[in-house]
Amino acid sequence: MQDQINERSVALSIKAAKLTGRILAKAIQDFLKKAREPSVRHGKQSVKSLTKQGASLTNIEISGENIGSFKKTARKYNIDFALKRDDSQTPPKWIVFFKAKDSETLMAALKEFSKGNVKLKNDDEPTLLDTLAQAKEQVSQIPDPIKTRQQGEREI
Repeated sequence: MQDQINERSVALSIKAAKLTGRILAKAIQDFLKKAREPSVRHGKQSVKSLTKQGASLTNIEISGENIGSFKKTARKYNIDFALKRDDSQTPPKWIVFFKAKDSETLMAALKEFSKGNVKLKNDDEPTLLDTLAQAKEQVSQIPDPIKTRQQGEREI
């Protein structure tokens, strides 16, 4: 194992007219600075990777019917979140974990999400089944056409 650690190498290329020790030291410092920075993920991720980022987490529950449209809205608002399904209830609920600093952004996203999914139902409009029932009644009231020889009926 020690041999594997010792055998690692790094390739560093520098464009310079004259390569001095200061330029080389600055390039190595910049490289090490970028190598030490942890890569931060954004968007949908696991709860474990969300907790690794060091921010305190909060959560909310949403129904599972429109989880896809929630993901779309969360991406639009650039929210770091993790989804967990809670099967203890019927129907199952989804728990959304997010960073505490994203709470205001999440509330704005949830308002837009709920506005798009909640449709106001007018009680004045008949339902589709009522409309179909009325159409069936109208069709049943139409008398059958009288068949005559002129319309192509044959006598036996």
